[in-house]
Amino acid sequence: MSAPDIGSVPPTASKPKESRRWLKRQVPKDQIHRLAPPRPKPEPLDVHDYWEIARRLIRAWWLWLAAALLLYQTGFWYLAILAGALSFIFYHSAASSHPALYALEPDFDTDSTEFRYTMAGMTGMPLAEGNRVDVYNNGDEFYPAMLEAIESAHSSITMEQFIFWDGQVGRRFADAFADKASEGIPVKLLVDAIGSSTLGEEILSILQAGGCQLAWFRPIHWYTLNRANQRTHRKSLIVDGCIAFTGGAGIADHWLGRAGNQHEWRDMAIRVEGPAVSAQQAGFAQNWLLSTGEILSGPEFFPAIAPAGDIEVQTILSSPTSGAGAAATMYLIAVQCARRYLYIANPYFIPGLLLIEMLARACRRGVKVRLMVAGKHNDTWWARQNSLRLYGRLLEAGVEIYEFQPTMLHQKTMVVDGVWATVGTANFDNRSFALSEETNVCFHDRALVANLEATFLADLERCDKIELEEWRGRGLWQRVKELFASLIEDQV
Repeated sequence: MSAPDIGSVPPTASKPKESRRWLKRQVPKDQIHRLAPPRPKPEPLDVHDYWEIARRLIRAWWLWLAAALLLYQTGFWYLAILAGALSFIFYHSAASSHPALYALEPDFDTDSTEFRYTMAGMTGMPLAEGNRVDVYNNGDEFYPAMLEAIESAHSSITMEQFIFWDGQVGRRFADAFADKASEGIPVKLLVDAIGSSTLGEEILSILQAGGCQLAWFRPIHWYTLNRANQRTHRKSLIVDGCIAFTGGAGIADHWLGRAGNQHEWRDMAIRVEGPAVSAQQAGFAQNWLLSTGEILSGPEFFPAIAPAGDIEVQTILSSPTSGAGAAATMYLIAVQCARRYLYIANPYFIPGLLLIEMLARACRRGVKVRLMVAGKHNDTWWARQNSLRLYGRLLEAGVEIYEFQPTMLHQKTMVVDGVWATVGTANFDNRSFALSEETNVCFHDRALVANLEATFLADLERCDKIELEEWRGRGLWQRVKELFASLIEDQV
C-alpha cells in the first residue's frame, strides 16, 4: 500500500492547539508502559535498619525547620534559633547517596571484554591504549619521581591537589614550580580551599616570585554554602600534558619516609605516561575553568600523545556534579563481577549498607574478600569510629578485616581476581562517592596487577586481623562513641 500524500490532508482537519508546556495534557496512564519491554521485578537489596532510619530522621533538615517554627510559635525563641541553625546546617550538608538500588547479576567476570566495556559505558570513561604505568610506594619513592618530572617539564605543569601544606616537602615543590615558571613555562596549581588552607605565606611568596598561577577550589563564603560541602579530593600532577601522577598522597611532610614508624604514612602513587594522561588533564581543565573562568587550550596542555607502552588504562573522573559518582559505580561493578578474590586497601572504609550487602553477596558466592584499613594510627577520629561500627556486619558476612599497625595506612587500591586493579584517590565512603572530586586509574595488565597484589600481601604481614568475637566484646563506651560518630557518617 502506498504511503498517503501528506499534502492531501483536508484543510478542515483539526490541528492541535499550542499551549504552555505545563498546561499540555499528560500521557494517559494506560500508554506509559504499553509498548515497554517486560520488567521483571528485581530483588531489592536489604539496605535498611532501625538505626539507619533513626539517623536519617535526626539529620532531616525539614524536621528541624518544623521544630523551629513550632518553638517560635510557642515563645521559645532561643530553642527556635538553635533548631533553625541545625536545619540550616543539615540542609547544606545533606549528602547525596549513590543511586544504585538493585544488585547487578552479571554473567561475565573482570577478565572479560564485557567487563571492560560495561565499566567504560557505566562510568562514561573510555579506555585508552598505549600507556606506561609505574607504581611508587611511600614518599621516598614517589616524591623524587614527581620532582624529576617537574624539573624535566618543557611546555606546561598543572596540579590539582587536596593537600598542599607548608613544610619541607611543600617548600621543595614550591621551589620546583617557581623555577619552571621563571623559565616561561606555564605553571597552574589548583588547590582545595579547605584541605590546603594552611598553605602559608612563605610558599605563596615563592610561587608568586616565580610567576606561578594558583587558584583555590571553592573557597567558603556565605553565598556559596550550598556547595561548600563539595571538595576536590584529587591529587593530580600533569607535566607537558603527557605524564601524570595520582594516588593517595598530598604534598606534606608526613608522607616522607618508607612507612617505618607512625610519623611516616603508608601510601602509594602511580605515574602514567601516554594517551591516558589526557583524561587527568581534562579533569584539571574543567575544575580550573570552574575556579578561574580560564579555558586551557593548545598543545602546551593538550598535545598529540604518542604511545609510551602497551598498557590499556581507564581513568575514572568522579564528580558530585554528575549526579551518579563514577568512583562508586566503578567499585560497585568490580565487586559484583569478582569471582575468586577481592583485595581492598583503603584508610576510611565506611561503606553504605548497599555496598556492605554487595560484599556479603560476594562472600556467599565464594569470593575471598580481604579488607585492609587504617588501625589505631588514624588521623580522623570520626572516620575511625564509623569504620569500627560497621565491622560486625562485614565480619558476619565473611569479610576478613586487617588493621595496619605501624602507621597511618592511606593508599586506596583494589585488586580483583589477579586480572584487574585500581589505584587512586577515592576512599570507600560517601564523601568520596557523593561529595568529592576524585580520580582513579584502572588497568588489566597482569604484571602490574601482580605487583599490586604482592604489595598488598606484604602489607598484610604488618596488620592485625580483627576477629568477630573480639569486636563483639568491645565496651559500652566504645559503642556509644560509634553511635555518636554515625550521626555524621555521610560526611567523613
